Amino acid sequence: MKPAAQKTIGISGLAAYMPPYRVWLEDWCDWTGNHWPKIREVVGRSFRVRGPDQSVYTMAANAVIRLIDQYDVDPSRVKFLGLGTESSTDNSAGAIIVKGMVDRALEMRGKPPIARSCEVPEFKHACLGGVYGMKGAIRHLALDGAGGQAIVVCADIAEYARGSSGEPTQGAGAVAMLLEEDPKLAVVDLVGSGSASDYRLMDFRKPMSRFCGQDRSETHQVQDFPVFNGKYSTTCYIDETLNALNDMYVKRELNAIDYLRSLKTVFMHRPYRRMPETGWAVSYLFALADGDAEDRAELASYCYEAGVDPEAVVHEMGGNPDVATLAHPEGMHMEAYPLTMAVLRAFRASRHYRREILDKLATGSDTMLDLGNLYTAALPAWLAAGFEQALDENSLEVGEEVLTLGYGSGDAAEVIPFYMAEGWRKATEAIGFADAMEFTIDLSVEQYVALHDGKRVNGLDYVPRNEFVIDRVGSSDERHFADLGIEYYRYVG
Repeated sequence: MKPAAQKTIGISGLAAYMPPYRVWLEDWCDWTGNHWPKIREVVGRSFRVRGPDQSVYTMAANAVIRLIDQYDVDPSRVKFLGLGTESSTDNSAGAIIVKGMVDRALEMRGKPPIARSCEVPEFKHACLGGVYGMKGAIRHLALDGAGGQAIVVCADIAEYARGSSGEPTQGAGAVAMLLEEDPKLAVVDLVGSGSASDYRLMDFRKPMSRFCGQDRSETHQVQDFPVFNGKYSTTCYIDETLNALNDMYVKRELNAIDYLRSLKTVFMHRPYRRMPETGWAVSYLFALADGDAEDRAELASYCYEAGVDPEAVVHEMGGNPDVATLAHPEGMHMEAYPLTMAVLRAFRASRHYRREILDKLATGSDTMLDLGNLYTAALPAWLAAGFEQALDENSLEVGEEVLTLGYGSGDAAEVIPFYMAEGWRKATEAIGFADAMEFTIDLSVEQYVALHDGKRVNGLDYVPRNEFVIDRVGSSDERHFADLGIEYYRYVG
């Protein structure tokens, strides 16, 4: 019996919400005494900060309502609404909060709500939650949700303690994705994807004990500073990227180096500017080691430039180190691939680095310099920015493969091929990502410190319009009625 033809399922639209409050990193360097040229090269130009009446739920709802408006979505056809986030503040409800807000706004406009039969899961795995949500939506559309539509919204607030190494990599925002059969923007190939996961203890964690006793009397904010170990986190990112790519190579019977060279456009999880460059460059070096004599000769040239024995590097690459064993105070500053990282520094100075690394990561990357880290929303935001740039430059073709790689600390990675759909240009015209980035309020040091620390802020000239805000936070803990800590929302039309 002939198997049924596989459905083509993927993304038909993207929409974003970015809070207007912006910190220029050059200003931040002046405030904190950091070195601006280094921050510019490693991190970016600026980052966004959530406002006093905003939460991960309001930003997510704002992105969803924009998606519905921009793509003229019939809400009654939406049978799956997934929320990918690592910034949720309710340990019971998740995407249903977003659905509730959106439904009220739609009713205010005289439109039908999202289908009552809609599933409302939340996906959490650090920055990978949105990718897992997208995979869940596609599987839904392939089975019991066939013929309907799905929305996955990725929303997060990345914030770090003032004075920490993570402070310049902060950010906030949300990106919503419309998924369906016969997609208009890009076909998502789950069959040809690669996965990897391994428990890494403490590269980046958010234990609930951090929330205990927080004072919300001045603003509605809940501070969500992570426990992180920067150098170790980079090692984990690289190792999971390598393992997810290898899983895909095996599934698709790919020659690694030929495949990587064939790609023109790559989008990866981007906590800051340098991280995807490092992850992709190390992946290229590993692929050279598995190539033919000419490929190994190219690798050897970088090794000699770095003063490293090529055979020792190839041996290290085949060692499959147990990265979790480095999760102790003495191991946090150690490299899992020390020789490879030395070779990477020489590779960066070569003529091949721009062609094989920077050029493939270039599409949309300039816009991302002004976003900071959006956690789960970082990859879809880069996709939105990249597709808009590709439309302007006519740099993508129908059917062309675009590779995406998501990562979440803890650790796990997903590498997923996208293929540009026939209607991608028209679908991209509706994204409006540049418009979502356009309105900004540049913060003074006093305003930034107050917003960051959850204090009242003076002089913020911003009146919300066509968006959701936190109206108040419940404080009752009585026997007959309790709403302690529950956020109440309002749609400002």
